Amino acid sequence: MQATLPSIPEPSTPAQPRRSVLREAALSRWDNEGGSLPDPVQDELFADQELAVASHTTIAEWVHLRMRLIAMENVLIALLAEAPASQRALVREMAACIAPRSGAAAHPLTTQAALQMNQLVDRAGHFCAG
Repeated sequence: MQATLPSIPEPSTPAQPRRSVLREAALSRWDNEGGSLPDPVQDELFADQELAVASHTTIAEWVHLRMRLIAMENVLIALLAEAPASQRALVREMAACIAPRSGAAAHPLTTQAALQMNQLVDRAGHFCAG
């Protein structure tokens, strides 16, 4: 079974940057855990110098986003450490409720998100006063 690639739409207005259009096309592939293009397509896309520069900018943006996410996780751990036990129990209860939509298959990222929630509570436990 060969996967079909979404076509990259042209900008709707001349002011819409090409980078925005490419981001939309990439995000549309996330619905089915896609995201990587076959090599011939990537080679064709990266032949365009402007696109290569935009790609590097996007990588820098992802690195910055990851840094911010790590900071937010640490803030959350600190808040959970000071929270009452009932609050930490609620987080665990919410993690237990994470399940695929009716009729949908379990998604690995959803399962991992529930595990991550419990791990955050566990990490906060190391800093609890009582």
